[in-house]
Amino acid sequence: MSLRLDHGEEALSEIHEINVTPFIDVILVLLIIFMIAAPLATVDISVDLPAANIEPSARPDKPLFLTLKSDLSVTLGADAVSRATLGAALDQATAGDKQQRVFLRADKTVPYGELMTLMNELRSAGYLHVALVGLEAEKLK
Repeated sequence: MSLRLDHGEEALSEIHEINVTPFIDVILVLLIIFMIAAPLATVDISVDLPAANIEPSARPDKPLFLTLKSDLSVTLGADAVSRATLGAALDQATAGDKQQRVFLRADKTVPYGELMTLMNELRSAGYLHVALVGLEAEKLK
């Protein structure tokens, strides 16, 4: 018994399918390049933050001001407080109401890291409602 492998045609017929494998390979390589290059493009961007010129919100009857001075000392209202007793002093001033908003003021010469450390201490004490206090900027015309 014999088997014939060709179909009797000597000319090759046209194939009407597109081979997309090389196209997918190129796309994957480009994807990897952009995934690596995109984070590198956003490093060391200088930012000049604008001043706030919105309408100030209503002030409560008895606001609780926590102030971080330029010498990194902390005052609660008008009384100096050590960082070790900050949680107890806040509990005494708010009568244990941890939902009361604490208005945080800081001298503009205070490093940002120190301000974040104080905010973390407030969070650790359970005070999550913190408002940052600043000066009003000149309104745009």
